[in-house]
Amino acid sequence: MPVESIHGRAATRNDTPLRFNLMERVVDGDWLDSVEELDGIPKRRTSVTIERPKTVLTRNHSPDIGFDRSVNPYRGCEHGCIYCFARPTHAYHDLSPGVDFESRLFAKPDAAGLLHAELSKKGYEAAPIALGTNTDPYQPIEGRYKITRSILQTLFEVKHPFTITTKSDRVLRDLDIIAPAARMGIAAVAISVTSLDPKVHRTLEPRAPAPRKRIAAIRQLTEAGVPVYLSVSPVVPHITDMEMEAIVQAGAEAGATNGFFLPVRLPHEVAPLFKAWLQENYPERARKVMATIRDLRGGKDNDPRFFSRLRGQGVWAELFRKRFDKACRDHGLGRRKARLNSELFTPPQGKQLRLF
Repeated sequence: MPVESIHGRAATRNDTPLRFNLMERVVDGDWLDSVEELDGIPKRRTSVTIERPKTVLTRNHSPDIGFDRSVNPYRGCEHGCIYCFARPTHAYHDLSPGVDFESRLFAKPDAAGLLHAELSKKGYEAAPIALGTNTDPYQPIEGRYKITRSILQTLFEVKHPFTITTKSDRVLRDLDIIAPAARMGIAAVAISVTSLDPKVHRTLEPRAPAPRKRIAAIRQLTEAGVPVYLSVSPVVPHITDMEMEAIVQAGAEAGATNGFFLPVRLPHEVAPLFKAWLQENYPERARKVMATIRDLRGGKDNDPRFFSRLRGQGVWAELFRKRFDKACRDHGLGRRKARLNSELFTPPQGKQLRLF
């Protein structure tokens, strides 16, 4: 990318998506940062576009996923995790799954109101709503927009069960909602920790909070009575897999009661982005990493089949599973799924929720 700096970004490329036969974009100088400079090269700044969807509750029927509905307050994610399987969704907007995904974000400020309308529909039956299934609900812009918080307020008001998956200690800001919801049995949080190594973290997840902050968040959530799941995800062969046992130990000592892991996935445009990242940061082991990933994925960069996509296959998948299971046994980390109470749900009355 000769026109901009990639400092602080995980993706090393910003190719125009080709899968949808979209026309090539022209870079608009209005959204390049003309003030901040690094080594004399304009630095990409983050822009946010307001999105006004008609609905916000997304349904899925995937047999290998433990929830059937979710809410995503944002599109794109400034955390910039190079392995993020959600990157290809930016191609639908004629934007690159590369640096655009990390810097050109979409926010849904009406999400809580739209969710209120969904929950008010006649015949609606409650089941846990998942937040953080696509992009992180606590990425940096949440500090300004507070969309995730407004969603949690709506769910708590009607006693609707919810789960949160995040890489951010910013979740602690909403403990005043999450903790009482957890005491009612309608809330659980999963904290994702990919690496404890600051050097690996800086390139793999450049704008996500440091691993030590996430471990500290597990401790504070647990102390507040919130059930916390440790997500060792994704496991990247020869980059982070050697840390699996240490991450489980750190999470268990911080108070996590259950855990799970997922091997890295490289769907669509994620594969070339990940390969470019490897060449930039780990050229000496790039071929070895990709060879192991292909072994996990039946000889391909990615395996999209249900169940297999979350588990992998072959000797490496079996090795990771056995290592993780042993680490969980050694440190008292369970493998149970969240059992949240859906019977407390009280449908909203009227057009507005009661004020706190």
